[in-house]
Amino acid sequence: MKLKITGLVFSAVMLFSSCSDKFLDLQDKQNLTENTFWTTRQHALQGITATYAALQGHNGDKWTFFEEVFVTMAFKADDIDNNKNEPYGKNMAAFVNGTDESGPWNLWATCYAGIGRANQVIEKVPGITVMTDKERNEIIAEAKFLRAYNYFILVNGYEHVPLVLKFEKDLNKLQVPQAPAADVWAQIEKDLTEAEGVLPDSYSSEYKGRATKGAAKALLAKTYLYQEKWPQAEAKFREIYGKYSLNTNYVDNFNGTRENGPESVFEIQFTGDRSVSDERHPFNFEAAPYALDGWEIFYPSDWVVAEMKKDKTDAGGYSDRVYGNIFFNDPNSKMWDLGTPATLVPYADVAGSLSRPAYYNKYTYPNDRSGAYVGYNIPLIRYADVLLMLAEAANENGKTDEAIGFINEVRARSHAKAITTGSLNKDQLREQIRNHERPVELAGEFGIRWFDIVRWGRGNTAKQAIKTLMQNHQKPFANNFVEDKHIRFPIPLREINTNPLLKQNNLY
Repeated sequence: MKLKITGLVFSAVMLFSSCSDKFLDLQDKQNLTENTFWTTRQHALQGITATYAALQGHNGDKWTFFEEVFVTMAFKADDIDNNKNEPYGKNMAAFVNGTDESGPWNLWATCYAGIGRANQVIEKVPGITVMTDKERNEIIAEAKFLRAYNYFILVNGYEHVPLVLKFEKDLNKLQVPQAPAADVWAQIEKDLTEAEGVLPDSYSSEYKGRATKGAAKALLAKTYLYQEKWPQAEAKFREIYGKYSLNTNYVDNFNGTRENGPESVFEIQFTGDRSVSDERHPFNFEAAPYALDGWEIFYPSDWVVAEMKKDKTDAGGYSDRVYGNIFFNDPNSKMWDLGTPATLVPYADVAGSLSRPAYYNKYTYPNDRSGAYVGYNIPLIRYADVLLMLAEAANENGKTDEAIGFINEVRARSHAKAITTGSLNKDQLREQIRNHERPVELAGEFGIRWFDIVRWGRGNTAKQAIKTLMQNHQKPFANNFVEDKHIRFPIPLREINTNPLLKQNNLY
């Protein structure tokens, strides 16, 4: 489902800011009002489409999508370094950010825009009578899935956040205090449990990309995993084990050829069509080097490049996911330039013009383009990630050899040498998962690494000192990291100024 919003104009709702925009701009050419809008099946579809669209950025500007994801989450992790000459994410990456950075506010606003839209769908769609019960219930379940996803981002990023479950037109009623993180986690579990019981296994091609039963199960299992509910996580992951499959080629997850394909559990839909709500993103230009007409705003860290180079085939060469992830000094390494027509360029051809030893390859795309933005989807949950999380849960439940088998399924796709069954004990495999398998397979993807680091730092299972990890992995400015401060994003200052019931996170 390439999200196209037609008819009504859907505007952002900033639930905890001074912005008074409502979910629906009701002054459209059809002269619909709030009371006359929620009356047809088409209105319900437009409402849920707007809720999905919030994943692309809270105000339709895909540059804020970049800020929300990479600036706020990914730049803090040890698998990404940022260009120190560029302003984007500089303070976040150096752990010197204040409380009024644009990234944390954009992330907050985007999540609550999605939550506000989901709440309105959940409240209004039951009253639409010209739909079948099945259609109505599935749309409500989709809204619950999306509400849960947005709260998943918020609770991991900010920890204690306002828990708003009703659509409110009166902004004064939205001035509520933060709920304990435990309450937020419980609501995420509730929404996903209800959603998984209703959502279909798949959709027709017309609606490809909408949340499925498998997506709800995967996010629910991930929710259990993040709370270290290992038995529940393993059991839920097993419910979707074998229901998906890995793409034959690692790079097909990112080059547009297998969007919503066999490995896709859930992904953000983009069209690349400049005429449709600006539904595209600039990751290709941000990742590519100057020598290939890019902006090189971010690139793989030296640590993750070194870790990737350990990923070898039986013959001793680099695995496919190494080449799929990074552009580096190797005769087989190539990257698409950003000119027109696009050309696949060997590393050796531009080596003398490069300022870095490696660049992210997974975000450059093999198509001609006009301008900086492209429309390829962004994976949020891949089946490879599901297998690695299943392996993690199984290992923590004492099933280490079986966990190795799940990991080897992922490694085999990239022709990486298999881990020998029985060669690693529980503690050793945990280290392998945390600091090789996940960062190599999922390098630079949608802030996954930062949330991994945070959950292992907060958790009780082999609790990891984040500052020490950052220092060991040679993260620039790791010495600035303060555990009880930087493990959370700041509550945006403009939100606190609007809602006096909000309390700033510790040490900000």
